[in-house]
Amino acid sequence: MSARIVCFGELLLRLAAPGRELLLQSPRLEVHVGGAEANVGVSLARFGHEVAMLGTVADNALGRAALGELRRHGVDTRAVRLAGGRMGLYFLATGAGHRPSEVLYDRADSAFALAPAADYDWPALLQGADWLHVSGVTPALGAATAAAAGDAVRAAVAQGVQVSFDGNFRPKLWAAWDGDPASILRPLLEGAGIAFADHRDIDVVLGVDETSADTHEQRFAIAARRAFDAFPRLQRIACTTRAQSSVDHHALGALMATRGGALHRVEPRELPGIVDRIGGGDAFAAGVLHGLASGWDDADSLRFGHAAGCLKHAVPGDFNLCDADEVMALVRGERLDVKR
Repeated sequence: MSARIVCFGELLLRLAAPGRELLLQSPRLEVHVGGAEANVGVSLARFGHEVAMLGTVADNALGRAALGELRRHGVDTRAVRLAGGRMGLYFLATGAGHRPSEVLYDRADSAFALAPAADYDWPALLQGADWLHVSGVTPALGAATAAAAGDAVRAAVAQGVQVSFDGNFRPKLWAAWDGDPASILRPLLEGAGIAFADHRDIDVVLGVDETSADTHEQRFAIAARRAFDAFPRLQRIACTTRAQSSVDHHALGALMATRGGALHRVEPRELPGIVDRIGGGDAFAAGVLHGLASGWDDADSLRFGHAAGCLKHAVPGDFNLCDADEVMALVRGERLDVKR
């Protein structure tokens, strides 16, 4: 079973120092196309769904190359607007050992950030869609993108399109303007049927909860109940859990709470020798959405999402390029022999 899923957000170029170098330690940068919503879209297309990207990119060689990369992975880009202006960028220095990775954003006044909210005809753009996926990155960019994200969610609800919202709280982006995250993100959660969020994302919108909790799972369960009470449309909340021994060695688990009171969990899996963790959360979200859109139950959807997130850590670049069979092989615990 496949679904039509539309993703709204900014396409970015990632400029990364090669290997484990610091930025401009040598005069080279490696380029990848990415962006939170695009990462989800590429994964879902590779899982067999009909996926369309919505947004605005620079009308130049960089914007057209980014669109071409999405099309190469099966994402429909016909509804993405081309506009004058610049392409959003981010720079990455991958960490090593106990030196964390670092991201520098260069997204101010990009073609996407400046596109007026009125330029998007949401009833037409959402025609025939089963799902709309948005994230907290988009409204963090400024007033125009915040208004556009809110309009998209309201239109989706009005048209009976299911809304998936990923918190993706980015303090550096919010700090660059005078937007109020709580009031801006609240309408997105109000329209969502599923939220990819942990207790920190919920605290941003509802305020910090002082209830004592000893574990991440307990904090997540408390936050989920607060969110279900505040947002009647919300049916599921899911997140990953992460323990880090070093930049190269993590243990990734997953949790999902449902409005009915169920709490599903996937025990942490060791991830030694991480290649690239950027986009791991997006791969997880895409995996869970794949399960739900395919009619699976919550537990199976969470297991698939967890496996997809784990595999992304072994794929260079922002996109998870593993197909559904590869993810299912990990879910089943198949051997790691060379596939011949």
